[in-house]
Amino acid sequence: MWETLWAAIALMLVLEGIIPFLYPSKWRNLVATLAQISDKQLRMMGLVSMLLGVGLLYFVK
Repeated sequence: MWETLWAAIALMLVLEGIIPFLYPSKWRNLVATLAQISDKQLRMMGLVSMLLGVGLLYFVK
């Protein structure tokens, strides 16, 4: 189980690093834009992201 968890974390880091590596200026602009979004909107985006992840995990498993 721990191997799977560490593999998932490693894959997440690889996937999250692709966009800043390929498009650093666009990534910087996106981060600046996200800094201006309200807490409520960020929480909603986080919730949607988590629900999509759980749904995808359920679908895959």
